[in-house]
Amino acid sequence: MAFKSKAVSSISNSSGSPTTVSDTVSASTTHVIVGLTVANKSAANITATVTFTKSGGSAIHLVKDAPIAVGGTLVLIGGDQKIVAEEGDLLKAYASAATAGDVILSYLIGD
Repeated sequence: MAFKSKAVSSISNSSGSPTTVSDTVSASTTHVIVGLTVANKSAANITATVTFTKSGGSAIHLVKDAPIAVGGTLVLIGGDQKIVAEEGDLLKAYASAATAGDVILSYLIGD
């Protein structure tokens, strides 16, 4: 297994066009998501929404409109919480204000 991370700066503020924060999962591979954090980099409180979509399925909320204080973070995945992503699965995020949130994602690649 290989460790990887992905940082996404300035996530969308649109529920109709959220920012994709996960990498594409290749065929016959899995990603074990071990960390997902959303940071508020603005001068005002924001809310954040993060969804997980199974390949060909509907988006489900990991969190919806969760408040993040000025300078604060929201840790959605870490510690005992993990998610296994398979081919075609996606994580997406958006915040209540444009360019107000950053996301960091950490995962393991397995076969």
